[in-house]
Amino acid sequence: MSNQKVYRRRKRPARDEVSAGGLVVDRATNRAVIIGRRNTRGRLLWSLPKGHLEENESPEEAAIREVLEETGLTGEIIAELGVIDFTFAQNAIRIHKTVHHFLMFVLEGTLKAQEGEVDEIAWVGLDQIALRLTHQDEKQLISKAHKLLADLSS
Repeated sequence: MSNQKVYRRRKRPARDEVSAGGLVVDRATNRAVIIGRRNTRGRLLWSLPKGHLEENESPEEAAIREVLEETGLTGEIIAELGVIDFTFAQNAIRIHKTVHHFLMFVLEGTLKAQEGEVDEIAWVGLDQIALRLTHQDEKQLISKAHKLLADLSS
């Protein structure tokens, strides 16, 4: 028998979170909204608007509410874009996050970043949006959105 110690990794406590949001398109200008949040290192990360579901709220209801809160825009859901699942650690807790994304058209409102939640906000041409987004999984949703928008136009 060896004198080596066996070190076992402690499992971090785990928590499931569910969020919803989407790609918000202005059909008149062929642009969409992206939001920027600074990470702990100060780097600006661009993403689609989204946030946590509240109690008894459906993903669709949360997506519309979160878009309004984060961007100042009221949107109408046109189609599902997809669901993204990922896991990350925050304050020694392992979090499994599921995010429901929807394609939305702007109904009304004025673009305004949510104070304390969104650091920057921008309208971006649909042909440029995948280049601006930080996360690869959201970039993949943009391809699906282009196809859905093309189908709606024909």
